[in-house]
Amino acid sequence: MIRRGKTLYCHEMKRNFKSLAIWTVSVGAICFGCLLLYASVEESIGDISDLFSDMGAMSAAFGMDKMSLATLTGYYATEIAMIHGLGGAMFAAILGSALLSKEEAGHTAEFLYALPIPRGEAVFGKYLALLSNLALFETVCTASYLIGFAVMGEEIAAKEMLLCAAAQFLMMAEVGSVCFLMSAFSRKIQIGAGLGIALVFFALDMMCRIVPAIENGKYLTPFYYSNAADIYTEGALSAAACAIGLAVTAACAAGAWMKYTKKDLAS
Repeated sequence: MIRRGKTLYCHEMKRNFKSLAIWTVSVGAICFGCLLLYASVEESIGDISDLFSDMGAMSAAFGMDKMSLATLTGYYATEIAMIHGLGGAMFAAILGSALLSKEEAGHTAEFLYALPIPRGEAVFGKYLALLSNLALFETVCTASYLIGFAVMGEEIAAKEMLLCAAAQFLMMAEVGSVCFLMSAFSRKIQIGAGLGIALVFFALDMMCRIVPAIENGKYLTPFYYSNAADIYTEGALSAAACAIGLAVTAACAAGAWMKYTKKDLAS
């Protein structure tokens, strides 16, 4: 049983390696380049950092009311981490929305499940591949940002950066799991819907920071507990929000397993 599950897991890792490499290099290179770019704008950005921090709702939405753009750490937390998080969520959405539904969409379900691999093992192997891809994405990108700080000669807030990386991995896992559950119900690859889910989560985080009436919406979006400006300011993660994120992730994974193991698959 373990060998069969391992074989499917390795197959999915190889199958998605190109996508992982493209997204990791693209997001990592963009954010790494933005880090290095800070040296050329440091003097001018210091003059306008106070203006950005006094823009009311917009400052709150991007965390500029908490951290100053005049420092590399503040620039990273408010700008670069946001780009990284959105890119990672989009990658998770694309990957999660295709892992199960591609078997029916590509007419390979009949072949796959004719092999001595129970559906439960197939779902487990595919979900483990999802988490592994996201972990590799986060690890490589974070390593590149650490190199960027070292190249810039800046002190690294190691604790906050590691907490931020952990929170963003959980955020990507939650987005990927929601899309994985959607994939279990669909007979077609719903990449557009998956990207829409990621963008709705992102927009909800912005809105609940701006509009007091929907402040509790922060518990519905994984972007809230993975916000780097909050993590760097507080020096800790929001336990309640992370617990909800873990619960949603686990529930979606379990829901996908239950649905897919009982689903009538199209050949």
